[in-house]
Amino acid sequence: MFQSMNTIILTVAILVIIISSVLLQKNPYRTLKDMFVKLFSDKKYLLHFLALFLILYFNKIEQKIEKDLVVPDFTPMIHQWEGNIVYFIQQWFMNDSLTYLLTFFYVIIFPTMMVTSFIVYSNRDDDRSFYSLIYAMMLNYIIAIPFYLFFPVYEVWYYDPHVQFLIPKVYPNFEIEYRALSGLDNNFPSLHTSISVTIALIALRSKSKWLGKITMFSAGVIIFSIFYLGIHWLSDMTAGILLGMIASQTGYILSDNLSTNKQLRLSSSRR
Repeated sequence: MFQSMNTIILTVAILVIIISSVLLQKNPYRTLKDMFVKLFSDKKYLLHFLALFLILYFNKIEQKIEKDLVVPDFTPMIHQWEGNIVYFIQQWFMNDSLTYLLTFFYVIIFPTMMVTSFIVYSNRDDDRSFYSLIYAMMLNYIIAIPFYLFFPVYEVWYYDPHVQFLIPKVYPNFEIEYRALSGLDNNFPSLHTSISVTIALIALRSKSKWLGKITMFSAGVIIFSIFYLGIHWLSDMTAGILLGMIASQTGYILSDNLSTNKQLRLSSSRR
């Protein structure tokens, strides 16, 4: 499963198809077909997806921009506040099976929940949840990127020699294949936390109650994994939860405004 990025992508794809098909009670072919038909037949759907991918691409550009910036390292300040809490968490729970499980959630379940949510909302014509998630995802990155540029905080294992980085024990090529998606000092706020919280909060208010339960459980495990695996500080998690709450609520407001404006245009066109 963790032999390469290709096997990871394949695993995510299989899980997305299985989970979304079970939640929708539809065969996999029809689930994917309905999603793509709606995506390419509805310009608004497609434009919103393209806008989201544009922001995700800018996150990659951010890592190139930050190389030319001269900004102070805020990691010592965070470490001074928190001490060795992450180290104690890691040592208390250290277990090979748990390391594998939490790496699985961090690397594979995280994107699986994201893609599954979009597929479920699209198939159930839950436009409110669909657009809320689109806007909330955008906001997560729009708000986080300035922090990554001007408030750099390094991953715990990189700064504290007592803390181990456990993911490579399960996924040896992590630094080669996955690191390009997230810089070592892109830590505050934790996007794994904020996006997981965003997905869960929107799912809980969606038409799919089971998706809400699954994403809430997933978010809890992923938040624990960021400490156990030696990646994030408590401050990263706290900021991530706050960002996820703000992004999800704002996403709903923007989605509702979009729906209201659409209804007003339809009403005026009938007159």
